[in-house]
Amino acid sequence: MSASANRRSLKTLACTTEATAYQKAFGKELRRRVVEDREPYAIVQADTPHELFHAMDIPIITNQWWSAYISAKQLSTRYFDAMVEKGYPANSCKYCSLGLACTLANEPETAPWGGLPTPTIMVARLTCDCIQHVFGQWSAALGSEFFPMEAPAWTDKDPAWFEHSKSDWERVYQPDRIAHMVREMTDLIAILENRTGRKFDEAKFHHLMAQINVQEGYIWEAAQAIGKARPCPVSIAEQMPNTMIPQWHRGSDWAVAHAKKFRDEVMERIDLGLGAAARERLRLMWIGAGVWHDPGFYQALEQGPGAVFVWSMYMPFAGPAYIRDLKGKPMEALASRIASMNETLHLPPWMSGWMVSEAQRCGIDAAIMLLPPDNRLSQSGNRLTACALEEAGVPVLMIDADMVDAKIWDHDRMVGLVAQFLHDKGLS
Repeated sequence: MSASANRRSLKTLACTTEATAYQKAFGKELRRRVVEDREPYAIVQADTPHELFHAMDIPIITNQWWSAYISAKQLSTRYFDAMVEKGYPANSCKYCSLGLACTLANEPETAPWGGLPTPTIMVARLTCDCIQHVFGQWSAALGSEFFPMEAPAWTDKDPAWFEHSKSDWERVYQPDRIAHMVREMTDLIAILENRTGRKFDEAKFHHLMAQINVQEGYIWEAAQAIGKARPCPVSIAEQMPNTMIPQWHRGSDWAVAHAKKFRDEVMERIDLGLGAAARERLRLMWIGAGVWHDPGFYQALEQGPGAVFVWSMYMPFAGPAYIRDLKGKPMEALASRIASMNETLHLPPWMSGWMVSEAQRCGIDAAIMLLPPDNRLSQSGNRLTACALEEAGVPVLMIDADMVDAKIWDHDRMVGLVAQFLHDKGLS
């Protein structure tokens, strides 16, 4: 087990505690519906159209959320070892395969919820070479069916896509790609209606899409304010849960209200001149998914060098990636949101163009980049983005670690690595 097992992040916002309490209660309710009541449910990737399931009141378990949940319980090493024992390569992409590893380990006594029952369907977009194998074999192991969604090539290489995505989304994300996604979503709805007996409510869906715009608007306002504020009022250790937890429930009354509450608390701290650290000297950018097995890592350098993690992808992504002028076409607007989520977070020039712009907006002094050794998609995109940031004057430290594999992580070593990097760059 890594040295990070018992470290926790410190909370300063009331809404952070409220968000985690809500998610804990939601987890219990989800378990009741899925495991105890055996409602029809789906296992889905994060970049699939969750809104369709929400509009039909079909429970979903998101693969990345399930992986983070397993990792937070310090079970990832156990399950990855079991996966290797069954003949799978030790260098499998960890983030997407941890759920499969848990199923293959077949240890009800250790697995969260005792393991997952058979889902009605499993849905993933084919954004990399391995995902079809992961979901194909996982669905076979669970006795379910895999519904693959295409990831049509995005040929518009506009590095400043984020400046036009809200209003000009039809052009930015390309009409042919949007139309293809709509056809696939229509097919998915038909399957869900047939297998669950639940009907797709277009009015509820349209309302949901409008409410998502409201929710993401609050998050985007807070992100903009944090980028300008000196000192940074809230570190990413609290930005992440207050963004991501509502994101899993996006468009719900609770999610909209919580996003507003978070925005208001951020603004209040800015007005009072309160900072995440007692003495902020450096503003850091975190690139990559969260290190879910060590939540305390992000605040470990706030004392001493006064280095505050100001930025991660989750919060500022709310504006350009989620907010859409609906134009009376909510299904097409949703398709534009889903069609390029992977590229904007992982592939140049979209990833690099956005992150250089964000570093400049937030006054970033240095970037710390997660480079998962077995995640091929992150390897290429992250390295090229690191080059773009360096060219823009932002020094980058790439660390070989994984968001859910605690075996290759040591809290003290990683904190020391970042501290030494900042010293070597003359920043501390």
